[in-house]
Amino acid sequence: MELFDEQANRLLNRLHDELDAERRRLLAARRRNVPLDFLEPSEATTGDWQISPAPEALRDRRVEITGPTSKKMVINAMNSGAKCFMADFEDSNSPTWANMTEGQANLQAAIRGELRHSEGGKEYVLSGDPAVLLVRVRGLHLPQRGVAACGAFMDFALYVRHNHAALAERGWGPFLYLPKLESHLEARLWNRAFEIAEEELGLERGTIRATVLIETVPAAFEMEEILYELREHAAGLNAGRWDYLFSMIKCFRASPEFVLPDRNSVTMDVPFMHAYTEQLVAVCHRRGAHAMGGMSAVIPSRTDEAANQRALEAVSSDKRREAAQGFDGTWVAHPDSVEVAMREFERPNQLDKRRDDVRVTNRDLLAVGQTPGAATREGLALNVNVGIQYISSWLRGNGAAGIYGLMEDAATAEIARGQVWQWIRHSITLDTGQPVTPELVRQLCGEQLARIREEIGDDTWFDEHGRPELSRELFEAVALSADFEEFLTLPAYEKLLEIHG
Repeated sequence: MELFDEQANRLLNRLHDELDAERRRLLAARRRNVPLDFLEPSEATTGDWQISPAPEALRDRRVEITGPTSKKMVINAMNSGAKCFMADFEDSNSPTWANMTEGQANLQAAIRGELRHSEGGKEYVLSGDPAVLLVRVRGLHLPQRGVAACGAFMDFALYVRHNHAALAERGWGPFLYLPKLESHLEARLWNRAFEIAEEELGLERGTIRATVLIETVPAAFEMEEILYELREHAAGLNAGRWDYLFSMIKCFRASPEFVLPDRNSVTMDVPFMHAYTEQLVAVCHRRGAHAMGGMSAVIPSRTDEAANQRALEAVSSDKRREAAQGFDGTWVAHPDSVEVAMREFERPNQLDKRRDDVRVTNRDLLAVGQTPGAATREGLALNVNVGIQYISSWLRGNGAAGIYGLMEDAATAEIARGQVWQWIRHSITLDTGQPVTPELVRQLCGEQLARIREEIGDDTWFDEHGRPELSRELFEAVALSADFEEFLTLPAYEKLLEIHG
């Protein structure tokens, strides 16, 4: 099937022609230095409204597994026993042209029950009862070389144009995840994109459904307004915890009172993260929308039973907390986590759990200073290590990397480099008594690069595409820059194109 056929091009061109100027204006507005607070009361916050009822296929979302769109990943995820699979064109997918176009072809084949994969003498095929498919498109800020439209519109247009009929035959629909939104105006832009696609493809209004990731601090103050703008097309909100941590660093990078301790110290129980998730559940259930929990990034082990038990206990504890808060479902990164997570969610959803007791204030959402923990040399070294390893993986075309028992993606790499930048900017003193300086970070880059080579080896990790020195160079460029780079994937994309074409 030709991806860029006449109808796909017509839809893509219309999205670009009608919406790109507004998209660029909204991206420019993101960089304005304005105080973060809730908006003035409006119909969105005071009116008596609900989102359109969920389609049958999306009424039980207790566990969603996520991952990139490679053949093996798609098959294993859809066969995992999870209720849904979020196929990812964004943070866990390195945006080479091959990945983006082959990913579209893989999803087409999966929807039609035709996807097959052979590896190591084993054949992978889809089961008769696969997980319902959702697709995360790229953020509005990401470009796509070779196409006039941005990456988000390309992902959306190709997926909806080629699959809406086949999805309907399965009783599914064009179900999407929208990442990195920062305002209800960006939600309004996406709502118009959905209307355009429905007009072009002859679909009933509201056929396209989207779950919005609340993974930026500005969006946390506009959850209700975001749902209101998408109310005909909304399916819910998701607590994108890792990007949310990065957003907190980015939004308040110049403020010393917002300096965070080691990443591993910032759990979901610290005050500002707890407030954010409480608000999300309360808003969703007030408006009839599903509240989806965040990613459990731990990777169970199939070779170390003790490590496997620790990982599964961590998944269970995390999901038990979310279920108690009222979340309707959650995310996992590995098939072995599905059953454990499912046990914590006893009902298809908890929409009847209204959480009218929740009263979250501006101060609650920004209570970063109440986060316990310290900045340690070990934490700094880990940030450097993970940052370099992930960039190398991304340059090789792999956007999801298992590193030290955790599934790292672009969001966690952003936390790593953002925290290094933040600690340098504010001359943070480590537990060893050392101040964090560019010189110390460069020293650690050399030490950690040597450690990675010793642990993994150049042949298996730093091949001709991974380029160890380039990975280090890119990490240092975004961690040591005078000005904070909005997203590390923007300068890295230029290098990706040089490597892969």
